[in-house]
Amino acid sequence: MSTELANSTTAPTKGKPKWLRVKLPTGKKYTELRGLVDKYNLHTICTSGSCPNMGECWGEGTATFMILGNVCTRSCGFCGVKTGRPETIDWEEPEKVARSIKLMKIKHAVLTSVDRDDLKDMGSIIWAETVKAVRRMNPTTTLETLIPDFQGVERNIDRIVAVSPEVVSHNMETVRRLTREVRIQAKYDRSLGVLKYLKDQGINRTKSGIMLGLGEQEEEVIETLHDLRAADVDVVTIGQYLQPSKKHLPVKQFITPDQFAKYEAIGKDLGFRHVESGALVRSSYKAHKHIE
Repeated sequence: MSTELANSTTAPTKGKPKWLRVKLPTGKKYTELRGLVDKYNLHTICTSGSCPNMGECWGEGTATFMILGNVCTRSCGFCGVKTGRPETIDWEEPEKVARSIKLMKIKHAVLTSVDRDDLKDMGSIIWAETVKAVRRMNPTTTLETLIPDFQGVERNIDRIVAVSPEVVSHNMETVRRLTREVRIQAKYDRSLGVLKYLKDQGINRTKSGIMLGLGEQEEEVIETLHDLRAADVDVVTIGQYLQPSKKHLPVKQFITPDQFAKYEAIGKDLGFRHVESGALVRSSYKAHKHIE
């Protein structure tokens, strides 16, 4: 990337730029849901991750829930989730998640999880049972499953295919060159293969997301978008990486709104059904629209 291009598409990393300022969530629906979450000790990624879009999403009846515990077997350089030896499986978790969704009256739920490479099935059985439980208890709620790669093992992915969520998502997170640094135990082509396999097995809507600001160049982002379309992915989200702590990878650039708009236009030209591109965009941003 030329110096001129870099200056026009990024901002200095000393202090967050003005376009990353977030208004505190407000509104009747948000206040109601926040009260339920606190009263019943419900676990959502929205609250534990301090998502900047929490108020907007909750106001539209969307929330994200994490299953399989809060300790991950992988140590990705961008992620704030604790790494270590996870606890044993809670086989009552599917019902707990389903009850949370019912209490919150969620119209569209996003399910995600830590990586469980310690398990023979890598958590895929709990994944499938959670989808089934949500469907039993909340028959009108639509679902997106933001899944790990399950190490690319097809029999584990098949369990997700069998319960047929409206959207199945798996994030690339970054460009090919940075994958080993950013996603230490993951592989770029394996993630692409998971997304292609899902579509080949009949999943109606597939989705992926990438973060910017880790040192990628414009042509690498465009290459990743081309790779995702070649895998027949329907929806892509593009957002700004923010460092969870000083122990994590540093932010190397703050991407400007104009550059995010450029990537959105490129994605639409490539034929994605939906492209969400902006500094505050996260994987589940406007997720309820991605089933359309």
